[in-house]
Amino acid sequence: MATSYAGLLADKLESDGEKQQARLIRERLARAPMAVASAQGAGHGHLLGQMPTDNDSRLNTVDYSQPTLDNSEVLLPDAIEARLHEFIQCVEHHDALQSAGASVASRILIYGPPGTGKTQTARWIASRLKRPLLTVRCDTLVSSLLGQTSRNLRRVFDYAQQLPCVLFLDEFDALAGARGNERDVGELQRVVIALLQNMDALPDSTVLVASTNHEQLLDPAIDRRFPFHIPLPLPDAALREALWRKLLGRFAPEDLDWSELAALSDGATGATIEHVSQDAKRKAVLAGQANAQKLDLLRRLGLTLALAKGERLTTTEQEIRWLRVWAPKHFTLRALVALYNLSMRQVQNTLNENKGPRDGIKEKAQPGKKKRQPQ
Repeated sequence: MATSYAGLLADKLESDGEKQQARLIRERLARAPMAVASAQGAGHGHLLGQMPTDNDSRLNTVDYSQPTLDNSEVLLPDAIEARLHEFIQCVEHHDALQSAGASVASRILIYGPPGTGKTQTARWIASRLKRPLLTVRCDTLVSSLLGQTSRNLRRVFDYAQQLPCVLFLDEFDALAGARGNERDVGELQRVVIALLQNMDALPDSTVLVASTNHEQLLDPAIDRRFPFHIPLPLPDAALREALWRKLLGRFAPEDLDWSELAALSDGATGATIEHVSQDAKRKAVLAGQANAQKLDLLRRLGLTLALAKGERLTTTEQEIRWLRVWAPKHFTLRALVALYNLSMRQVQNTLNENKGPRDGIKEKAQPGKKKRQPQ
């Protein structure tokens, strides 16, 4: 009853021209279900009401999670981390900033190459604010039926307003692509318009986080509605070393040179470093070893970087030639013999084959050694 009367009061104030007071009441109403949700569904781990679904597939269009600081830690450049902390403070002190006429919308756009930590950053924001995270599933949100995508969007935004939460729109360019190009169709324009309208109607109690790999594809009207823009670049050498130290932990090889490892992983994303670290730790556990083996770790890194470059290393011979070129200091003949359990002659024959490494890899010329002329 109190909720109903508060809603009527907000409508009356708005009709009398007191739009600011009406908006404040509605924002308080958006926060009100928190106590009810905690009391009635403390063990259920989800918001009140039925989760939004797509009429065509009958699948949920959002995923619910409750990130914690323990499972959402993220390593970022100092300047980026400071900008994120500023955003957190603006959300936490929104009322004080609003009283001073200095508040901004609780929206943040995160962009950068794949694997740089955009999703993990969204989880970190939710954990710092101690709010649930609603991740929009674009695979079910976008429908082939005319007008259904816009209706799905409306349901998601309505659902997110039940109580304070963080609404996360991943692969944002799939919904907010620029309008007006030659391949544009009317349905795409309607989706962008629906997205703009829903964003404008979103209360400040709902934090909106959007991420994309292609920020240049976003519609200008969408881009302007985010006060905070956070670029996530590829990690530099210092950040790569910090990531290796954190992710390898107690499984780090005893003879590992961290700065050298950071240099060898130049161009790797945080996701790549995490993937290689997990593989190396898994190998150590299954082998009953206390530490990962340095050569195995470097081999996994080299092959992962080769894959990222589009190299197709499908045979042992191709792997040997790639590793020999990529890091000759570590992948000596003896190291390759031990690593692949081959004879010295087999390794030498592989490296001396006239074919050379596959996919455009070329052996580095030895200093002082003349290039052999064809007969």
